Amino acid sequence: MSREHWNRRYGEAGLLWSATPSRFVVAEVGDLPPGRALDLACGEGRHAIWLAERGWQVTGVDFADVALARAARLAAARAVEVDLVHADLLGWEPPARAFELVLVLYLQLPAHERRRVLAGAAEALAPGGTLLVVGHHLANLTEGHGGPSDAAVLCTEDDVAAELPGLAVERAERVLRPVEGAPRAAVDLLVRARRPLPARRGSGRAPSSRRAAGDGSRGR
Repeated sequence: MSREHWNRRYGEAGLLWSATPSRFVVAEVGDLPPGRALDLACGEGRHAIWLAERGWQVTGVDFADVALARAARLAAARAVEVDLVHADLLGWEPPARAFELVLVLYLQLPAHERRRVLAGAAEALAPGGTLLVVGHHLANLTEGHGGPSDAAVLCTEDDVAAELPGLAVERAERVLRPVEGAPRAAVDLLVRARRPLPARRGSGRAPSSRRAAGDGSRGR
C-alpha cells in the first residue's frame, strides 16, 4: 500500500495500533541485554519506545510521516529518545553490522520487495545480534482472522527463514494469535535468527546458538 494510504490511516483519530508492544516482541527479545536496536516499519513507535524505556538506543524507520509524528509525540510523553527516520525501506539502506537487535513486524510486501528488505535487515545485524520477523501467515487467508486479503503479500515461516543470508535461524514457526471478539485466532509467522559470533581463534568454530525465548502463543 502507498505512503498516502498509510498517512490517511494514521491520520484518523486515536492510535491505529495499540500503544503496548506485541506479546511476541516481549517474549522473544524482552530478556536481551540493551544495545542498539533498529525497528523497520516502526509505525507509531510502540516497539521502538518500549525498547527505549528498557535502555536500548533505538532507530525507527517508516515511510509514513504522520505515523512518525505520532511516534515522536508518544516518545516525548513517555520521556524517552528514539531516532526516527523518514524513509522508504525499499530505497533506504541501514548501516551494516550496526545493531544488536532488528525488528520487522507485520511488514507485508510482495516477495521480491520482502527479500530486499530482509537482506538489508540481516546485513544490519552486528555479530551476535538478533533479528525478529513477525507477520501475517499465508494460511491466515483460509484459516485465520483479519490481515491482508492479497496472497501476494503473504508468505510462510519457511519463506522468511530462507531469505536471511548469513544468519542462523533459531526459530521459524507458524503461531496463533487470539483476536478479541473474533471467532478464530489469526495465523502469524514468527522467525527469530542470529548473526553468529566470529569463530574463536584456534577453535575453528563459532559458539553455539542461544535458545530462543518465549511461548509464541500470542502477538499483536
